[in-house]
Amino acid sequence: MKLTFDLRYLVPGALAATVAAFLAGCTSTTPVSPPATPAETSAPTQVKPQSQAEATASRKSTAANPRAYRKDAATHLYGLNQDRIYKGRMPPLLYAIGVLQVEVDSRGNVRDLNWMRAPKHAPEVIAEIERTVRAAAPFPAPDRMGKVVYTDTWLWHKSGRFQLDTLTEGQD
Repeated sequence: MKLTFDLRYLVPGALAATVAAFLAGCTSTTPVSPPATPAETSAPTQVKPQSQAEATASRKSTAANPRAYRKDAATHLYGLNQDRIYKGRMPPLLYAIGVLQVEVDSRGNVRDLNWMRAPKHAPEVIAEIERTVRAAAPFPAPDRMGKVVYTDTWLWHKSGRFQLDTLTEGQD
């Protein structure tokens, strides 16, 4: 008995099995943020105070320009607001987006805030961002520049959690 295979029937089946195996491996392991609870949307979370070790370690920045300093500042803000950072990729529609300039003096104190693009439809977000930035002072001292004015974009989710454009995990 001789067995023959007609390739017209084998190739589509093998192709379908390969595609199914590929798609099975494409599942995401990124955790999805839980839906907002009423408490999350109405009351902002308090900024946690830094420990003495964290405060000492974050007091100096060796950044040579505002763009490099922006990463030091974003890392500093994330460290103080870990429970308020949106985990994973941001959804396609955000509650608010704001672009804020922050002036930091030679000791890391916030001297001025200037909105380049304020989310005027959400005045509570404007106030919360300003409060968060001021509460995070002192920022890392910009040793190489003396003082610095840096700009970052705040991506604000309706739950009250946020990401900064400098450290964002992206957006769907």
